[in-house]
Amino acid sequence: MIEQSLPEEKKFEEKVLIIRRVSKKTPGGNYVTFSALVAVGDKKGRIGIGLGRGLEVPPAIHKAITYAKKHLIKVPLYKNTLPHEIKFKYKAARVLLKPAPEGTGLKLGSVARVILDLVGVSNASGKIIGSRNQIANTYAVLEALKRLRPKIQSSNNKLNPKSKS
Repeated sequence: MIEQSLPEEKKFEEKVLIIRRVSKKTPGGNYVTFSALVAVGDKKGRIGIGLGRGLEVPPAIHKAITYAKKHLIKVPLYKNTLPHEIKFKYKAARVLLKPAPEGTGLKLGSVARVILDLVGVSNASGKIIGSRNQIANTYAVLEALKRLRPKIQSSNNKLNPKSKS
């Protein structure tokens, strides 16, 4: 019997950021659903955020994970940190992300720490200002990461092409 090798699924780490119980008033009583916000990352520069809703918690989480895996973004990294400082405003949330030297760790609060950890950033500092809504903060961090540009590796020869070695 010949074994068929299936394509190996890429290893993604999944973290549930928020689970909310949502109650809607109807003439027949309360209609209760759950929403889950999930971050999925490979710790190599890819991250996805998903928001799923369902009548129970596990289906909501599964929907969120499926959405996040379909909508991954690539984040440029530079020596285990961010390539440059970035400020971004999304709705009421303002986010500031800054690179940090080796050994600093993640000096961030709330969902930003989890998101940057899943991206693969191990040294960064930052601040979320203006909003305590974790969903808005999550999307603010994601949009800020989308706008990062890779740091160009330059050597001395490229800076001064006329110099003779």
